[in-house]
Amino acid sequence: MKKIILTLVLVFFAVLSCNKEKPAAKADETPAKAEAKEANEQVKEEKEMSIYDFTVKDRKGNNVPMSNFKGKVLLIVNTATGCGFTPQYEGLEKLWKEYHHKGLEILDFPCDQFGHQAPGTDDEIHQFCQAKFATSFDNFKKIEVNGENELPLYTFLKSKKSFAGFTGEKAEFMEGFITKMDPDYKNNSKIKWNFTKFLVNREGEVIERFESTVEPAEIADKINSLL
Repeated sequence: MKKIILTLVLVFFAVLSCNKEKPAAKADETPAKAEAKEANEQVKEEKEMSIYDFTVKDRKGNNVPMSNFKGKVLLIVNTATGCGFTPQYEGLEKLWKEYHHKGLEILDFPCDQFGHQAPGTDDEIHQFCQAKFATSFDNFKKIEVNGENELPLYTFLKSKKSFAGFTGEKAEFMEGFITKMDPDYKNNSKIKWNFTKFLVNREGEVIERFESTVEPAEIADKINSLL
């Protein structure tokens, strides 16, 4: 009899312990609702990721934590060496010379997804930029910015700032050009073409997105205001 009572006591405390570790669902909360709630919490955690949680690769393939750039103002650009916008490298170099000593970093990510306009190796692209535009900032390893193989950093950037609209003299041309490839381009966050730019402040917040048609010089005042 004593053994039976002891067994019942142990079972009681075991059940009590389980209930403390995992609270019972609310009366009106079905298992499906509980799973949905958990999924939403996971999505919320992912949305709260910081730009400093990502890692990219330099042109030699070495890992570069984005946390290396904490406290800096960042201009992140997907570039190409054979594009009509390639001369923007000159403007980017001017920005770097003007503001680098104040805390600006230009992160140059070559991308060959648009018209196959960055066909060289990472070293060849670097040599081209130095020879043609005397760039002081280095380029990172070639990446993809759209699709299943896109760099996670770009997934993050696009989630923060969607398509901003084409402006300037080449806006009408670009609208017609991109429409042929993506009729719904205005309603998605995909990178549309080379030399799309993201501006990030010292706190790691993505402040603004500038499309290909925005010249680097047009961003100067905005950069200066963040330094």
